[in-house]
Amino acid sequence: MRTELKDIGKVNAIDKLFEGSMYENNRVIALKEKGECCSAHKILLEGCDFDLVYTPLKHLGYKAVLCVMGELYASFFHPVSLSVNLGISSRFCYQDIQELWSGILAACHEHTIKYLSLDMNPSVNGLCISLSSCGIQKRSIIEKMPENKKMDLICLSDNIGAAYMGLHVLEREKAAFNKYSEKQPDLSKYKYILESYLSPHIDPGLIDRFTDADIIPSRGYFLTKGLGAAVKQLAIDTGQGAKIYIEKVPISSQTFAMSEEIKIDAITAAMNGGDDYKFVFIIPIEKHETFRKEFQDFDVIGHLARPEVGAVLVTPDGNELPIQAQGF
Repeated sequence: MRTELKDIGKVNAIDKLFEGSMYENNRVIALKEKGECCSAHKILLEGCDFDLVYTPLKHLGYKAVLCVMGELYASFFHPVSLSVNLGISSRFCYQDIQELWSGILAACHEHTIKYLSLDMNPSVNGLCISLSSCGIQKRSIIEKMPENKKMDLICLSDNIGAAYMGLHVLEREKAAFNKYSEKQPDLSKYKYILESYLSPHIDPGLIDRFTDADIIPSRGYFLTKGLGAAVKQLAIDTGQGAKIYIEKVPISSQTFAMSEEIKIDAITAAMNGGDDYKFVFIIPIEKHETFRKEFQDFDVIGHLARPEVGAVLVTPDGNELPIQAQGF
């Protein structure tokens, strides 16, 4: 059954979405938390940041929340609040928004969000998702964040490039389906890279792992626009050079297989792709042994260097190639 939003009304629709969610619609959120606060903001536009032809609404809601929370985790803050504002065109009914909201709630529960708000407004250009999230951290932890220095380690939380390859599969199959609408694609062999794009994951206990190991990163970056962009920004923020070693960048076998299939270099996908939803942290060099022991799921992919080095990729034979990235 399809329920038009105009029939139910915005206020009633929002009230129904909050029923049984364990949340109240805190339209003005006042954080009653001790410690330092940090905020992050994202806006996602249909046709630019997501395509509803192949993106389930529940997956989209979940991923949208991670997109903004990831920025807080990278800055070493625990997310505690989320404000969502939806721009909705007339082609969406209440059940569509309910499906999107179910993904948002799933992410909020998983990441123990305390305060949640929702508003909806009309849109003439499809679906727009605007999110703001606030996080907290103990002042004593913030004060422990070290200064950057040469040879500090650049570390990556997992393999990258898979989401970019998953997007290529979806775009290719979308084009094929539009041309041969009777053909249903078999995507089973692409499961890993499709999940990397459609349903990424962030460990809610990530910051606690660092503090339990007595390791405080000096800086962190959330990968949504490729490793290259993050490393370029890292060099600017630290005032240091950055060396990334090509053979140290983790890339999955499924990503390599897809890169061969579509004739795209896997390193290029890793450096310039997007939606990885992984983290880059700068770890003090003196914590190297502890980090390698406690964070075996991370990879040390490079280190800070002299400022004049810039941001470079180091090839296996020692050549240094300037990193290129969109937006720079």
